[in-house]
Amino acid sequence: MTDQPATSTKDLVDFWFDPICPWAWMTSRWIGEVEKVRDVEVRWHVMSLAVLNDGRDLPEEYVELMRQAWGPVRVVIAAREAHGEGVVKKLYDAIGTRLHPGGEKDFRAATVAALDEVGLPAELIEAADSTEFDEKLRASHQEGIDQVGEDVGTPVVAVNGVAFFGPVVTPAPKGEAAGRLWDGAVLVAGTPGFYELKRTRTEGPIFD
Repeated sequence: MTDQPATSTKDLVDFWFDPICPWAWMTSRWIGEVEKVRDVEVRWHVMSLAVLNDGRDLPEEYVELMRQAWGPVRVVIAAREAHGEGVVKKLYDAIGTRLHPGGEKDFRAATVAALDEVGLPAELIEAADSTEFDEKLRASHQEGIDQVGEDVGTPVVAVNGVAFFGPVVTPAPKGEAAGRLWDGAVLVAGTPGFYELKRTRTEGPIFD
């Protein structure tokens, strides 16, 4: 009789993001660090601030921001439908790098350049102005919201039946510090009856 080699099964983590959200970007950089120090594998999904705020009474300047916010998520969904799940993270990284550390304010320009960077067809940008993929976009968004309820934004993280909004953190922890934050977030979110842990933000996202 021979000993069987030990097998390791990674925890599957689902991460919902909107490419335009700087805080979701910070969290995504953190979860990338978590993948290096914890036995997890992340699956990437879109949610949408435009969908989240649809029909809400918003300041005029935010209404315009939400109008523009439809574009990037629609393009990511269209790319996913045409080219598979594997392009979601690549396209998110390419768009987000331009919008956040890159400081690009034009969502469409960032998306066009991102499509080119990852080798996707340029005509996918046409999805930004189309409702063709909105049903699938809303379904992806709702799947994330169903994990945590209506009183949150992006990002949403779910693992092994535990889900939470955030964490909202800057700068993104690296190495074992990222792992410790992961351990703590999963622990508190998995506590029955736990809902919120929060304090006032004193600085904006630090993208280094």
